[in-house]
Amino acid sequence: MTPETTPASSARKTRVRIAPSPTGDPHVGTAYIGLLNYLFAKQRGGEFVLRIEDTDRTRFVASSEQMIFDALHWVGLEWNEGPDVGGPFGPYRQSERTEIYREYCDKLLQSGHAYRAFETAEELEAERKAQLAAKLPPRYTGRSRNLSPEEVQAELAAGKPFTIRLKVPSEGSMTFRDELRGDITFEYTNVDDQVLMKSDGFPTYHLANVVDDHLMGITDVIRAEEWISSTPKHVLLYKGFGWEMPKFWHMPLLRNVDKSKISKRKNPVSLNYYKDSGYLPNAMLNFLGLMGGGMAQPTEQEIVSKGLNTKEGDIFSLAEMTERFDFSRISLGGPVFDLVKLKWLNGEYIRKLTPEEFFAEMRKTVFSDEYLRAIAPLVQNRLETLGGFGDMTSFLFSDNVMPAETTWLPKKRTVEETLAFAGELLGVLEKAEWEASAIEAAMKQLGEEQQWSVKENFMLLRAILTGSTQSPPLMESLIVFGKARSLDRVRRFIDAQKKVRR
Repeated sequence: MTPETTPASSARKTRVRIAPSPTGDPHVGTAYIGLLNYLFAKQRGGEFVLRIEDTDRTRFVASSEQMIFDALHWVGLEWNEGPDVGGPFGPYRQSERTEIYREYCDKLLQSGHAYRAFETAEELEAERKAQLAAKLPPRYTGRSRNLSPEEVQAELAAGKPFTIRLKVPSEGSMTFRDELRGDITFEYTNVDDQVLMKSDGFPTYHLANVVDDHLMGITDVIRAEEWISSTPKHVLLYKGFGWEMPKFWHMPLLRNVDKSKISKRKNPVSLNYYKDSGYLPNAMLNFLGLMGGGMAQPTEQEIVSKGLNTKEGDIFSLAEMTERFDFSRISLGGPVFDLVKLKWLNGEYIRKLTPEEFFAEMRKTVFSDEYLRAIAPLVQNRLETLGGFGDMTSFLFSDNVMPAETTWLPKKRTVEETLAFAGELLGVLEKAEWEASAIEAAMKQLGEEQQWSVKENFMLLRAILTGSTQSPPLMESLIVFGKARSLDRVRRFIDAQKKVRR
């Protein structure tokens, strides 16, 4: 891939992209930003690109890429170019483009817009701790940027590892335009000399993002507002390369009801959770389309002529969203990811199904062959009649399981320390590889650290998951129920108990 193969800059066709990282379950925020990019492209006769940003090898999850494809297809999004469908500006996985990034990093070194930095991770950590102790904001001190060419060559000759950093001007400011907010100014003293190429030869997000957006002809970068603080670095890179910049659109972040940033500690954020829990894909996509206030509501005349009630004014198909969504209407206050609203909307879509369609949806999720086949071996040797199947497995089909205190509270533990342990347990489960032996090992390690017996530890999780002290094998039940739903059940238990005791 060379600059000559990119779309011509004159009369550029609208091209947008989403660039998720395969680091775990696909996030609802990916679908939210993906939908906005899709609508933007469709409204302008443009193209929507999916790129996989997999250069962070420490957080890379091999199965995550396919989960991203599946989850976005589930909500109804299709892309014109991507790793799975190809396209003229591939490859579309950043891990397959490392030689391209090295080539462009060399150009920045040659032009003086970047430099090699030879500090070790230990030295940088010592600097950070010293700055924090002095109550200074932690940032790179810039020691290597002042090395002479001879000193740089001496370090290279000694075989010392290095990163490549962006050389940010030491004084002054820069201004860029956000299409939703207008001009935004940053003082250079608040912009760090960003690492562009890590010592392992892999680029950071910032370099790969800019190089790929340019080479793939991206005209409009539509992403979450958390990237505003990184945009000055991206602007400097565009200027350093002498490239035309895209337009920047930073979308308001999804918020919890309390206005905090949406997070897995307060709400399920995995698209897999909503899929496995029986939310309909068109309801989820409709809900995400309502985020931010960009949807133009039906006029009073339309409501009357179509026989809609006020609430039904929130129901839109993807085609209707494409027609009605107006980016100039987006509110910067932060859309609320309100599960009450989502459940209501999902219910509306369920009621619009015919009985045959309803049955088909149930068989896809709650009563799918795959799910039932996974459950059957857990209970077969414990049943005396087939009729007992429902009694033994009801927790796997229930949306809300809340055990009595006598079920989850160990005899020698207080409520406070048990809930504290449950919070620690949630954190361990979030990080654990979702495989029976890995979960069991992680739980036992936590028990040893917190001086909780295996019996107390496992009993607590069994009670939270099943609502009972008796159930099919715990680890296998967790695997069948799935990580996203298991975490949500633990999270809801903790939240419910805290509310009772306020």
